[in-house]
Amino acid sequence: MIEPSTSTAPPSFHFKASRQPMLWAAVAYSFGIIAGIYAWRPALWWVVAVGWFLAAAAYFANRRPGLGWLLALSAFFLAGALHIQLRSGANHIDGSIQAYASQPDLQITAHVIKDSRVREDAGEIRQTVDVETEEIQTADGHAFNLQSGIRLGIYSSRAKNLADTLTMRPFLYGERIQFSPKLRVPRNFRNPGAFDYRGYLQDHGIAALASAKSDDVERFPGFSGTWLNSWRSRLHRRVVARVHDLWPPRDAALLDAMVIGEEAFIDRDTRVDFQRSGTYHVLVVSGMNVSILAFVIFWTLRKLRIGEIPATFMTIASCLAYAFITEVGAPVWRAALMCAVYLGMRLLYRDRAMVNAIGAAALGLLIFDPRQLFTASFQMTFLCVLIVAAIGIPILQRTTQLHKRALANWDSNDYAALLPPPVAQFRLDLQFISSRAALFIGDKWSARIIRTTTGLALAAAELLFISAVMQMGLALPMAYYFHRATTIGLPANIIVVPLTQLLMPAAVASLALGFVYPPLAKLPVLLTSLALHGIAGTVQGLGALHVADLRVAMPSPVLVAFSGLALAFAMWSARRRWLIASAGVTAIFLGSLLLTFLPPRPRVHPGLLEVTSIDVGEGDSTLLVTPQGRTVLIDAGGPIGPGKSQLDFGEDVVSPYLWSRGISHLDAVAITHGHSDHIGGMIAVLKNFRPAELWIGALPPSRALGNIISAAQALGVKVIRHWEGDEFSWGGAAVRVLFPPPDWPVGDKPQNNDSLVMLVSFGETSVLLEGDAEKRVERRIASLEHPAANLLKVGHHGSANATTPELLDSARPQFAIISVGYGNSFGLPKVEVLGRLAESGARVYRTDLDGAVTFYLDGRSVTPSLAALP
Repeated sequence: MIEPSTSTAPPSFHFKASRQPMLWAAVAYSFGIIAGIYAWRPALWWVVAVGWFLAAAAYFANRRPGLGWLLALSAFFLAGALHIQLRSGANHIDGSIQAYASQPDLQITAHVIKDSRVREDAGEIRQTVDVETEEIQTADGHAFNLQSGIRLGIYSSRAKNLADTLTMRPFLYGERIQFSPKLRVPRNFRNPGAFDYRGYLQDHGIAALASAKSDDVERFPGFSGTWLNSWRSRLHRRVVARVHDLWPPRDAALLDAMVIGEEAFIDRDTRVDFQRSGTYHVLVVSGMNVSILAFVIFWTLRKLRIGEIPATFMTIASCLAYAFITEVGAPVWRAALMCAVYLGMRLLYRDRAMVNAIGAAALGLLIFDPRQLFTASFQMTFLCVLIVAAIGIPILQRTTQLHKRALANWDSNDYAALLPPPVAQFRLDLQFISSRAALFIGDKWSARIIRTTTGLALAAAELLFISAVMQMGLALPMAYYFHRATTIGLPANIIVVPLTQLLMPAAVASLALGFVYPPLAKLPVLLTSLALHGIAGTVQGLGALHVADLRVAMPSPVLVAFSGLALAFAMWSARRRWLIASAGVTAIFLGSLLLTFLPPRPRVHPGLLEVTSIDVGEGDSTLLVTPQGRTVLIDAGGPIGPGKSQLDFGEDVVSPYLWSRGISHLDAVAITHGHSDHIGGMIAVLKNFRPAELWIGALPPSRALGNIISAAQALGVKVIRHWEGDEFSWGGAAVRVLFPPPDWPVGDKPQNNDSLVMLVSFGETSVLLEGDAEKRVERRIASLEHPAANLLKVGHHGSANATTPELLDSARPQFAIISVGYGNSFGLPKVEVLGRLAESGARVYRTDLDGAVTFYLDGRSVTPSLAALP
C-alpha cells in the first residue's frame, strides 16, 4: 500500500528546481543584488533576515521540501542584497590625486602597474601606461605621499631615425618613473546613453588621467611590484614577441588579439569589421577561446591514455594558466572558472550537470564581485552558455545526437533493435544506400564513405542550429548594449567558428614549438595562417555587405520584456514535447525579428520644436525635432585638429544619444562648416541613421568634406546646397537660411566664416543656429537679416571673436546655449562673451557644466530641460 505524501509543496516544482539548484541559487542571488541597489536597508536588517530564512529553510527541509527550497532561495536573495550594499559602500580606489587636477608644475613619482604600448599616430609616437603614484610634489615644493592609479599618455614627435625610435622603449611593469604631467579628472560625456568611461577606469583602478612629453618622463632606479605579476608580464611580452617572430605584422596583430588578448596592434577599422559581421567574439579572447583550448587539451590527454581525473585537472590547470598569461581580465577568468567548474562537476555528475555547473560558476563570480551582474560582458557570457546548455543541447540530444547513434556498431545486425524506431529506420536507410554503393566501390569503402558523410552532415547541422539559436538568443543584448542587428552573424559564424577551432590549437602548437625549436613550428604556423586568412577574408567580405550595417535603437520596454520572456520560454520548453519545443524556438526567432525590423517609437514631443545641444566636448552637435516629428542633426562633433582620436564621435558619442531616444532614422543631417570638431563624426551618423538629405552651404577644398559627400552619395543620401535667402517648411517648422550667400568666396581650406547659419521658427518662437560664425558674418546677418530669436546657439563655442553686441541687439535671446568642452585648453567660453550675454538678459546654459540641454519651443515660449547624466 502506498502512503500519501505529507508534503504540500507541488512535487513537480521541487523535482525540477532541485535538478539545477546552483542555477536557481544564482538567479535568486542576482535578483537580490538588483533589489539591493534600489531598496536600501541597514546591514543588520539583511543579516538578521538571512539568518531567519536559513534557519526556516533548515527546519522545513525534510518536513516540507518545497517550502524549504523557497526559503533557501529567499536567503540567497537577501544575501545578494546585503552583499551589493556592503560592496557599494566600500571605496575601491584612492581618488585623492584628483584634488591636484589642472594644477601646474606638478612632479609625480610613480611605478608602472601595467606594461605600456607604443604606437605611431598622426606624426607622433605615443604610449599609454598605467602607473600608481608614490609621491606628488606641487609647484610650491610641498611633497605628499599618495597611492592613486593614473593612466599616463606619453608622446613625442615622430622619430627621425632608428636610434630615436629605440629610445622610445616601453615602460615595463615595476619600473619607477618621475614625470611632469598635465593632470585631469576622467569625465563622461553627459548625455543619456553615454558610455560610463569614468566607471570603466575606476574598475581598472584608475582615478586620474595625465599626459606628458617623453622629455618630461625620467626612469628611476629600483623596482616596485610583486614577483608574480612581474613574471607574468615578462612571460606575456615573450609570447607577444614570439608571435611577431613567427608571423608577418598584420597576421601577428590579429593573432595577438585572438590568442593572447593583446589588442595594442588592432586598428579601429578591423574591430568594426568583426563587429559588423557578428564575429567580434573571435577577435577578442573570450569563452570560446577557452572552451576550444580546453577541448583540445582534454581530448589530446585522453588520446594519450591519461586517466579522466588527471586529464581533467591538467586541463583546468592549462585553462587557468592561459587566463593568467593573457592579462585580459574578468572575461577570460570567467570563462576559465566556468570551464573548471563544469569539468569538476562532470567528474561527479557526468554530462547531465552542465546547467547546474553554469549556475555554480555564476554564483561564485557574483560572490566575488556582485557588480559584474550589471556588465554586458558578464551577462552575454552566461547567456551564451545558457543558450547552448538549456536550448541547443537538449534539442540536439533528441535529434542529431540520436541519429549519430545510428552510425555506431555498423556491422551489428542486432544493434538497430536498441534504437528508437525512427533512428532504427534511418540506420536501415543508410545501410541500404551503402549496399547499393558497394556494388561499385566495395563494402569497406561504401560503409566508410556513408558513415563519414553522414557524420559530417549531422555535425554541420548541429553547428548551423547552435549558431542560429545563439544569434536569435543574443539579439536582445546585442540590440540593447551595442545597437547592432547581426544580420549576417549566422553565415559568418558558420564559417568562422570552425576556422577558429583550427586556429586556436594550431597557434598554441606554433608558439610552443617556436620556443623549443622554431623550424618545427613551420607546419602549425602554415595551418594557423590559412585559418586566419579564411577568418579575415570572411569577415571583410561579409562585413562589406550593405545589410551588415543595420543598426537599431534602444528597444522599448515592451519588446525587451517580450524577448526576455521568449528566451526563458525557449529554455523551459527545450526538453518538452516537440510541439512545445518548436514553439519556444519560434518565440525567440520572432523576438529577434522584432528587435531587428520593428523600430521603437522615437521619444519626442509632438507639437513642439525641440532643440538639443548634445555634449560632444569641444565640438558641436545639435538635434532638432520638428512639431511633426521630423529629425535633423546639425553637425556630429569630432576631435580638435587634424590628429586622430581614439573616439569616433559619431559612433561613440552622438549615435548612443540618438539611440537612447529611440531614434533609428534621421530625416536630414546638416554640416555648418568643414572643421573636424563639427564633422568628425558625420560619416558614422550617415551610416547608422541613413538620412534622406544632407544639407551643406559653402564647400571649400577639403578631403574630409569630400569624403562625407562621397559617403552620402554612396548611401543614396540627397545632397542639397543651401544659400542665404532660402526659406522652406520642414515638418511644421519654418527654416530660413541667413548665410552664406551664393557668391561667398571660399579659401583653400574650411574657415569658421563658411558656417551655414539658419533661423528655425515655430509660431512666435525661434532658434538661431550659427555654427562657428565670427564677427564679420554676425554683423552682416544683424544688418541685413535682422533676426530675432528666443534661443541663441552661441557661435564658435563662446570664443571672443563671436557673439557680437550687434547680433545680440538684433536677436535679443531669452536663452543661450554654448557647446564647449570641460576644462578645454582654449579657455572657452570667454569671460567677455559671458558678460555680453548677461547684459543682453540671456540665461546661459553650457554643455561642459550642464551636459546635454534640451529646449522646447511651443510657439509662444521656450522651456529648457536638463537631461544630463551626473
